[in-house]
Formats: sequence, structure tokens, C-alpha cells
Amino acid sequence: MEWQNLAAALFPLGHQIGEKDNFLSGSAQVGAATIAVVGTTEHAPIGVEIALAQARFVLETVREHPGRPILILVDTQGQRLRHRDEMLGINSYMAHLGKCVELARQRGHKTIGLVYDQALSGGFITSGLMADACYALPDSTIRVMGLPAMARITKVSEKRLTELAVSNPVFAPGPENYLRMGGVQEIWSGELAPQLQRALAEEHAGDARGALGLARGGRKLAQPVIDAILAGRNVLAA
Repeated sequence: MEWQNLAAALFPLGHQIGEKDNFLSGSAQVGAATIAVVGTTEHAPIGVEIALAQARFVLETVREHPGRPILILVDTQGQRLRHRDEMLGINSYMAHLGKCVELARQRGHKTIGLVYDQALSGGFITSGLMADACYALPDSTIRVMGLPAMARITKVSEKRLTELAVSNPVFAPGPENYLRMGGVQEIWSGELAPQLQRALAEEHAGDARGALGLARGGRKLAQPVIDAILAGRNVLAA
């Protein structure tokens, strides 16, 4: 989906979102509230420039608009694979972005992620997955890694991984599988504006992804391991 069409559907009361070099930023009206909007478009690779731009926008929102909700629009092919970015320490820039989102949360900013097109690997982890809750559109693409690349890394055949993807959402792309695993709160279809308004009104006490994954049958061990660690038990002996 083109970001302009998405913005029109999300913000019928109007928005002031601009785009520069695949970086989106601005504000929008949702009901009686003004929210901050930041994100990417055109399957943007997340290099040091976009990571810093997103982090700067989040920090400016915290400083200049205390408590203003932040919506993160996700459309990325993941971390930019360039020697320059690796030498500059792209992992640190992306970690900085994640820390800025966490700072906003600690300062009372509600953060919502929305995957409207494509979400891959680190570009998704440090943006949409850092939010209080992440949502997705039905036609979006979400995956940690493509199965051919996963086969090369794991040395497991692509055929076997394809078979595993049928029953195990960890190996399978798509918003439905991330919904089962708890990474995606809901998949939005139909009118988007009321669903965004409802998401902004919901309270999210802590990270519930492990519990959601357990309840939905997509991640059966994450929450028990979390509970064991919090209880101080020996996880390997439990």
C-alpha cells in the first residue's frame, strides 16, 4: 500500500506527514488527539541515516510534545547491507533507535507499530516490535529471513524448512504467523481509522507477546521460560 493512501485511511481528520528519502515523519489527528507519526516507505533499507532520523524524531517528540502518542509505520527490507554501514556500526545505530523508543515509553508516550507493507529482520525489530503493541495489514509481508537465506545459514535444506513452515510459524512468513506467535497484536482489515483509535485507547501493561504466543499456540515455551526466570528457577532443570 502506498503510504499516502494509508495515511488517508488512518487519518480522515487530516495529517501533516512528509516523506524525504523514504523517511516518514510528522503528525496526525486521531479523534481529539494529535499523534506523532514516524516510519519508512518503499521497502527502505535501514542504514545509519534513517536509523538516526527516526531516533531524532522520537527524541524531539519526547522533548517538545510530552506524552504525545507515537505511531511507527513499518515498510522496510531490513538492515542495509553495505560495507560502509557495517564499518560505521549499524548495529549500534539501530540499538540507539530501539533505546529511544523505550525512553519514550518510560516517559509516558504510548507507542504503536503498524506494518503496512513489508517488515524484515532488524529494521522491524528496532521499530514496530519495540512498540507497546504492533499491528499489521492483511497484505503485509513479515519475516525474519527468507527461507532460501535461512537454508544457507542453518544448513537445513529449503525443502525441509518449507515443510516445517507448514506447522511451525517460526519458519513461516506472513502476518498470520506473527499473530500466532504474539508478535502482532491484531491484523487490521476494513476501516483503519476506528481500529487505530481503539488501539491508542487500549492499555498495554508490560510485554505480553510471550503470553499471547502461548495462548495462540504459536510459541509454546517462551512464556514458561520467562515465568521460570522471573521466579528464579533453574530453567534447564524445570
